[in-house]
Amino acid sequence: MGAREIGTRATSEVPAIRVEGVSKSFRLYHDVNYTLKERIINWRKRGYDLFWALKGIDLTVYKGETLGIIGPNGSGKSTLLRMMTRIMKPNEGRIYTNGTIAALLELGAGFHPDLTGRENIYLNASILGFKRRDLEGLIDGIIEFSELGPFIDNQVKNYSSGMYVRLGFSIAINLNPDILLIDEVLAVGDESFQTKCLNRIARMQQEGKTIVLVTHEANIAAAICDRVLWLDKGVERMLGDPREVTERYHEAMRMRPEGSEFGTRDIVIDKVEVMNRHGKEAVEFETGEPMTLRIHYHAARPVEDPVFGFGFYDQMGFMVYGTNTRLRGMNIPKVQGRGMMEFSIASLYMLDGRYYVSVAAHTRDGLVNYHWLDKLFYFDVRSPGMEEGYLAMECDIDLKEE
Repeated sequence: MGAREIGTRATSEVPAIRVEGVSKSFRLYHDVNYTLKERIINWRKRGYDLFWALKGIDLTVYKGETLGIIGPNGSGKSTLLRMMTRIMKPNEGRIYTNGTIAALLELGAGFHPDLTGRENIYLNASILGFKRRDLEGLIDGIIEFSELGPFIDNQVKNYSSGMYVRLGFSIAINLNPDILLIDEVLAVGDESFQTKCLNRIARMQQEGKTIVLVTHEANIAAAICDRVLWLDKGVERMLGDPREVTERYHEAMRMRPEGSEFGTRDIVIDKVEVMNRHGKEAVEFETGEPMTLRIHYHAARPVEDPVFGFGFYDQMGFMVYGTNTRLRGMNIPKVQGRGMMEFSIASLYMLDGRYYVSVAAHTRDGLVNYHWLDKLFYFDVRSPGMEEGYLAMECDIDLKEE
């Protein structure tokens, strides 16, 4: 079996999902008849327009690949996912799948509200072709991962949205499908459970599972997917490298990734320079290259004992590295007027990715922010391709006889 490179991982050349010329339309009726009398009187008069949710989509998702699907509301993302599960049929074209499928769609999909969580586990599993005896070794793991504890024997109509997500995701991943389809639901769970889900998705990626993730969080798609498909008004706008697609998407949506600024402005940061080894401002660096970060500031009145610092963040908003003058043991008795703080980084150890920069001036105890510029700057890192993950490390490999 051959392999192909997608992103930084090798995937199979065997298609897991093949979408060929798929289009899907819905009827938008002009008038709504609420009563039986209205329906009888107007049954021949009622008109409608055709709305094409998807038009002419061609796509191949390979075994072992993680594909992200992004786009604004109404772009056809969820419709495409439902057709992959065969909940809907296309008006035109065909969809072929190769392997068992588990899907986590909108909240409550596949659940019977009057059944308990435990009973819904068996119901969902039976829909996927599992017999009751097949679940005996899985049921405890599903319940444990869901963290529902004593609530597992309550009717799911009494569950919160977060509890729905916990149960649905736990069922989907523990049934060990070949293909996992996820539609937006990760945005509902709390932060700790989201992290837990992302860790399990990473494990499934290592196991060679095929994953299709529909999300409004383009930065999550960029961080965990091998390719990203951008849909807009039912047609493919772009398909390819996650970082390139999401950056183009952000530009089209006129979005900044969480950029903001705040503070008392007793110290004002006027300018931030991200400079390369040649002393030139830059947004592209190579792994191992030095960087100089300059923070220009001014203080209209004397400010005693300030702290200056910075942080680098990945596209999911997690801090990759950060430090400040207090952590480095540098005491600044007082600042007044104009000045500059210079942070010299001997070597960038990050691998490929886009990283956002925050800079700040605050009190020593961190309780008062004079000026905080949060993720308003960025730079890209390119690596030679000898490692995977987030950080570069020195590694010598030698084959020895015992």
